Amino acid sequence: MTQTGRKRPWLAAVLAFLYPGLGHVYLREWLRAILWFGLVVSTTTLLVGESTTAPLSDGFSLEGVLAVSQNMPIEATAALLAITALSMADAYWMATRGNTVTEVVEGIKCPNCGKELDEDIDFCHWCTAELDQYQTPSEQEGERPETDGDDATSR
Repeated sequence: MTQTGRKRPWLAAVLAFLYPGLGHVYLREWLRAILWFGLVVSTTTLLVGESTTAPLSDGFSLEGVLAVSQNMPIEATAALLAITALSMADAYWMATRGNTVTEVVEGIKCPNCGKELDEDIDFCHWCTAELDQYQTPSEQEGERPETDGDDATSR
């Protein structure tokens, strides 16, 4: 099994906890990342007033960030926490779903029942689903029956 397509769901969730949308950047889900970034910015703009962010007008410092977080309205805090939690859940789900799709495409798991496959047989020994029906058209075109050279076209 190649590990190139697999992503770590817990890492995506931790990055989304640090800033909503960052987990989606890790997953290379660019549109979702932009949407989560924009949701945080628009929520902050709408719910946090200028008087709350006044300590940051002189410069970005740790004391200024702490003062802003202490003066933030409870509605804004709750909304930002909800956005963070939803972003974490979405990033985790996207990574898990992407890993499942990768395993099915690579032929490691059965697309019908999800159990591990034996590479030597062309059906799932768990649910008896034929695996040829799950191949892409390019894979099916690549499989041509071998001839022994004595057909009419080879003469």
